[in-house]
This record gives sequence, C-alpha cells and structure tokens, in this order.
Amino acid sequence: MEKFLSCLVLPATLWAVQAHAAITVTDDIGNTIVLQKPAQRIISLSPHVTELIYAAGAGERIVATVKYSDYPAAARNIPRIGDNRQIDIERVIALKPDLLIVWMHGAFERQLEPLKKSGIPYYFSDPRKLEQIPETLLKMGAMFGTEKQAQAAAGDFRQQLAQLSNRYQARSNVKVFYQVWGKPIYTLNDRNIVSDVIRTCGGENIFGKLPVPAPMVNLEAVLAENPEVVVSGDSKNQGVSGIEQWKPYTSMLAVKNHNLVAIDGDELNRPGPRIIEGVKAVCEALEGARSNRNISTNAAVGQKP
Repeated sequence: MEKFLSCLVLPATLWAVQAHAAITVTDDIGNTIVLQKPAQRIISLSPHVTELIYAAGAGERIVATVKYSDYPAAARNIPRIGDNRQIDIERVIALKPDLLIVWMHGAFERQLEPLKKSGIPYYFSDPRKLEQIPETLLKMGAMFGTEKQAQAAAGDFRQQLAQLSNRYQARSNVKVFYQVWGKPIYTLNDRNIVSDVIRTCGGENIFGKLPVPAPMVNLEAVLAENPEVVVSGDSKNQGVSGIEQWKPYTSMLAVKNHNLVAIDGDELNRPGPRIIEGVKAVCEALEGARSNRNISTNAAVGQKP
C-alpha cells in the first residue's frame, strides 16, 4: 500500500515543481527575462509587438498598447497608453502588468529608467532578420504558456519563408530603392528588416550601407544610383502613393522599365508574421523587373537603326 501511495505522490510532486518552474528567455538585445509563471497581463509598446502577441496566442491578455496597434481588428479595442514618442508611465504602472514588451528606439530610451525602477519585467523586441520572427514567436509562447499556438505560427512562417527564399534568393540581382517617405525622402539601411526582405527576393538595397538606420537622401542620390525597382511603403492614410513623384524621371531605370511598386508599409516595416505578405509582394515585384529587363532588351535589339 505504501509503495502504491508513493507512486501517486511522486508524480504529483514533480508536477508541482514543473508548474512553478521559472520561465527564462533572452530578448533581442541580450537581456535575460525571468518569469515565475506565464504572463497574464501584458502591455505592448509597439504595433509589431501587438501582432506578434496575437500570433503567439495571447492577444486577449494585452491590457494596453500604443497608437497604430491596429492589427488584427481586435487590437483596435485595446486601451492606448501613448505612442512611439511618449507613453503614460503612471498608467502603465497602475495597470499592474506582469510583462512589458517594448521596441527600443531613440524616443523610448529616456523613459526606460522609470520603467526599470517599477520592477516590471520587460522584453525588447527588435527583429532585424526574417528568421528572428519565428524565434520570437517561440519565445513569446514560452512567456505566455501558449507554446502550441506559437509553434504552429512559427512553423507556418518558416515554411513560407523557405519557399520564397529557395525560389528567389539566387535569382539575378536587382537594385532596389525602398522609400519610407517621399518629401523629404527617407529610406532604411541594412540594419532594418526591410533589407532582409529585399535580399530574400534576390535584390540589393541601394542605400543599405549608409550608417544611419533611417537616412534622409536627396533626389540626386537616388537618380545617381539608378535603381531598377522603386518600392514605396505606402501608408493607408497617405492619399497619393509615394511612387508618383518618380514618374517624371524617365531616364531612371525603374521608371523606364515600369518598375514603380507601392506596397502596404505595415506589411514591410512591422517585423511581425504579416511581413511574409510583404516578402511575397517584393519578390513578385523583383521578378517582374527581371521580366521587364528582358522585354526592354528584346525591344532594343529589334529597333531599326
């Protein structure tokens, strides 16, 4: 009888230990985050973070977020506690979150110290490579206790990314100008995930080597690089597409070969699962440029002297 009871007690004891085992993950800037139990009250301080949390299976646990966290549709109903320039730290603390997931940028650094003093655990999310997105989903699944859903989302992303990479990455190189904003002209360098999107599709970011993450460039610099494709990451509220300003410059290869492409900026600038749709759109645009390249060559050969 004692032997039988010990067989019951031992598994129960092991379960209790496992149930209270600490959760340990490393964030995107190398910090170690330790949670004593899965997070139940989460604050998202970036739109891409909100998308990741939903994909990882814990969207209903977000108690507050920031402006522009608008995907999926359910995210629009989450209370706002600021934007990418300023957050209401008093409200953050009053909401008693057990986890903050934040995106590091210049405007946020000055507010970091008060959050550190609050004692609330925080995880920095800043994926700069496409392969980091499924890794982030798995880490979130661990922090939320939603491993099954996170693993499914990560597996689906990896499968789609592998298919696109295998199909396009080794294709002939295409020089790409990515435009964040048109007036003044802003782009992104290779520290941003957009460059990884372009590389995956067999392209090259013409301003990828610039030292500033989001440099302002002038018209002459773009024309001098003569990109074969211009991709404008348009906003839903932008009105006129950013590619319109390039149409008068008919000597530029992208204009000459009809390779001016507008893509939803949220599907390229936000490093979340939805970016795979942006990858597909960029790859199709670059493949179209390769086809247009051949058409232009054949047309030139067929011209009469």
